[in-house]
Amino acid sequence: MTPTSPDIKIRCENISKTFIQKGHMEVPVIRDVSLDVRENEFLVVLGPGQCGKSTLLRIIAGLETPDTGSVTLDESPVTGPGPDRGMVFQSYMLFAWKTVLSNVELGPKLRGVPKDQRREIARKYLELVGLSSFEKHYPHQLSGGMKQRVGIARAYANDPKIMLLDEPFGQLDAQTRMFMQVETARIWDQEKRTVIFVTNNIDEALYLGDRIVLMRGKLPGVIHHEYLVDLPRPRDHTNMDLLRMRAKIIDETELVL
Repeated sequence: MTPTSPDIKIRCENISKTFIQKGHMEVPVIRDVSLDVRENEFLVVLGPGQCGKSTLLRIIAGLETPDTGSVTLDESPVTGPGPDRGMVFQSYMLFAWKTVLSNVELGPKLRGVPKDQRREIARKYLELVGLSSFEKHYPHQLSGGMKQRVGIARAYANDPKIMLLDEPFGQLDAQTRMFMQVETARIWDQEKRTVIFVTNNIDEALYLGDRIVLMRGKLPGVIHHEYLVDLPRPRDHTNMDLLRMRAKIIDETELVL
């Protein structure tokens, strides 16, 4: 194995994955993907639907096992899910019968953290995502954006080294989605961690990412290009440098905006 640089948090080496459909049909989803993710980097994996980007994220999360290749976190092999990786899905994944506070404190509770301590942790992250006044509410009383903020707070409450977000704003309307992009950038700035964020939206990728990994728009998924987004934060969608990079990505991708 190639020695890992001290600032490399995650290393994916030559990952391939094939799914079997209808009992016999082989569908290659990812082929020979290699990727390094640095400490505290906000990495965006960009690509259209059905290009393997979510499968790549699930392999890093330990929810899927690659057929070939390996994933390491701090040079230790990833062999399954773990509290060192927090996952936020596109669907809200909240427990309908639990309050917002109970949803957020669930991870620490399962780890055996005492009640007073885990509630302090949960309240800290509810404050971070701007939902302190909603801790007694139930999911059905929240908007889509608020539900997703609860999901982000719940992931942070486990104190993961890595945050993995799989198209978390895909179900939101355009205005709420832009608000959540601003909130995600703010939260990351306050609580620096390594983030891998999957999206099919170029503007979202440019607003959030330190680096964008573009995947080819067909299976099996391969990395087509990488872009360093060396622009100051908070970003402005009308910034000329950002717009030039946007035009370049559009020229090199099969995404439909």
